[in-house]
Amino acid sequence: MAVKVYSTPTCPFCDMVKRYLRENDIEFEDVNVAEDAEAAKEMIEKSGRMIVPLMDIDGEIIVGFDREKLDKALGL
Repeated sequence: MAVKVYSTPTCPFCDMVKRYLRENDIEFEDVNVAEDAEAAKEMIEKSGRMIVPLMDIDGEIIVGFDREKLDKALGL
């Protein structure tokens, strides 16, 4: 399973998502869109918005810390 988290260092919901993934032993790639303009562009192309956190879980896009959607996408 490929999990990518688009985040910024000052976003509390980003921290919540990353903590939740770690607690459930889910490996993920953390992409700081505040420092990586190409990644920010990629995120906007995937979601149509500039909102973090944004998760790409095997091509399924989830915006925000939505535990129900995360659990379903992750099979938890």
